[in-house]
Amino acid sequence: MREILGRRLQRLRNRLRTLRPAPPQGSGPALLDAALTCATTWRWPVLPGVGRSGTDSTRCACPDLDCAVPGAHPFDPGLLAATTDPRMVSWWWANRAGAPILLATGGTAPCAVSLPAAAAERAVVRLDALGMRLGPVVATPTRWSLLVAPYSLERLGEVLYAKDHVPSSLRFHGEGGYLLLPPSAAIGGGQVRWEREPARAGEIWLPEVEALVDALVEASSEAPGGGSRLAY
Repeated sequence: MREILGRRLQRLRNRLRTLRPAPPQGSGPALLDAALTCATTWRWPVLPGVGRSGTDSTRCACPDLDCAVPGAHPFDPGLLAATTDPRMVSWWWANRAGAPILLATGGTAPCAVSLPAAAAERAVVRLDALGMRLGPVVATPTRWSLLVAPYSLERLGEVLYAKDHVPSSLRFHGEGGYLLLPPSAAIGGGQVRWEREPARAGEIWLPEVEALVDALVEASSEAPGGGSRLAY
């Protein structure tokens, strides 16, 4: 009888496991796992973002009451602390389980170009139609970011100088910049996700910024109202 009851109890436990909802995106375990993947698999330097205020979930935890990118920027630690060390990454998210993941762009890490979501979707369709090979794409409800090969500010300046107009809605995340990565959640901006996810193994291919900039400039120029909103 005791053995039968034990089997029934085990079946009940297994049933409860299947009914238990999966942890939501942006939860502590999911963020830690994603941060470690960035640091160890892709060798991308990451750090925790400032996150939300403990007393007001709609505000940034930094002292700036008019923060332009609430919850989605470095504060403590600063950007220079970004690392690929799994011990440091694990310690950060063990102490700040809900902190968003920030990629420190530039150097040997990917850079990015971001633009309003609707414009980015049109640009990606055009680039696909042209047979252009794209790298990973990060998406939020308001903006998409296309990851590109590392570039210097001097090289970027030369690329943009040749353009008649570069809309303010188009932003570049290069050396000294950062990018919010999935599965972070931004205040007022919803969930961050991969529109095109990096491969889990092997080297991640990244296009050169010159190959994409024409299509992105054109799409950004067509964004309603200029698409200049900074918030994620």
